[in-house]
Amino acid sequence: MNSRERMDAAMRPPQQPNRVPVMCQLALGHYFLNTGLPAAEIWHDSEMFAGALLLLQRRYGFDGILVNLPGRDPDWRDAIADIEEREGRTRIRWREGPVTVVPPDDNPRVLGADGRKRRPPALADLHPQQLFYIEPHDRLGVVMLADFPDWQFDTLSRVRALAPDVSVHGEIFSPFSQLIELLGPAQAMLALADDPRKVKACLERLVEGAATLGAELIRAGADAVLISSAYAGAGFISRGHYEEFVLPFESRVIEKIKADAPSAIVYTHTCGAIGDRFDLMEATGTNGVDTLDPPPLGTVDLADARRRLSKHVFIKGNIDPVNTALRGTPEDCHREALERIAIAGPRGYILSTACSVSPHTPPDNVEAIARAATESPCAV
Repeated sequence: MNSRERMDAAMRPPQQPNRVPVMCQLALGHYFLNTGLPAAEIWHDSEMFAGALLLLQRRYGFDGILVNLPGRDPDWRDAIADIEEREGRTRIRWREGPVTVVPPDDNPRVLGADGRKRRPPALADLHPQQLFYIEPHDRLGVVMLADFPDWQFDTLSRVRALAPDVSVHGEIFSPFSQLIELLGPAQAMLALADDPRKVKACLERLVEGAATLGAELIRAGADAVLISSAYAGAGFISRGHYEEFVLPFESRVIEKIKADAPSAIVYTHTCGAIGDRFDLMEATGTNGVDTLDPPPLGTVDLADARRRLSKHVFIKGNIDPVNTALRGTPEDCHREALERIAIAGPRGYILSTACSVSPHTPPDNVEAIARAATESPCAV
């Protein structure tokens, strides 16, 4: 099996791959620090980001690549008014007015023309009928899109063409995550209590954009689509709020994607404490559950997750990204990876850190995790 075939088998249990595949999501800062490519160009240029994705996939021997930024306007450089390096950061002023500050090891921040953080809109300012999709990682920050430009898919299409034997995944934001990205977490959480009817009206409209983007990513060559639903864990909302504000809308996103592409793989990324809601996550119709943060970062015991989720739902993650991958040694990472494979492999499991590999995680540690997949007794 090549990497693409191996991942496909793992994502379609009870099929069995010839070994447990490995695919970690890398923080953008990890690409900035470990590819030798300019951070501002990785963030703003489709070709540069595709190159960064491929460089580290090949270095680490991953079986899959997550394309977790939208493609960029190929003429983005023409929109620059001025650019300067200041205190180790790149500062770009755009002709439209906003300013982007690009640190060497973290996601860029888009500020107002005055250099200050821009104030998000209030729920009262939103008109649900005008919503379609909220893109958190646009060149100009968090923006409301009415449709998707052709270049939205440029990065994914390029990676697909250059890595035909690797599993390539696209990313969409769940309706709930989109609304939180637009309003900010504090204001959005208050809105659940203050005006739940309007919140649901907004979420209903955002289903259409998320489903459209997911289907278009499949058509552009994605082998799977990840729904980023980071705010749906117990650290943010209760089971009751999950049933009310997450489950019905993510269900419709998945249903619509699969109506357009019946064989599509759609899986869910939710961070933190999710051990109390596996049944609700599965009820969305998701094909897989990603991150599975172990204590103390989350509440997931891997063996328990495997028992409680249907054998038709694949699972991905559970290696502690902080205490093991970031702070541990290569030996720690290798040992924990072998333990996770022994618990969850060989069917329906993808070896990975629970959440993103942090910017400053030593590459040797990531390599040790990936090496465990090839050395495991599950490899045949």
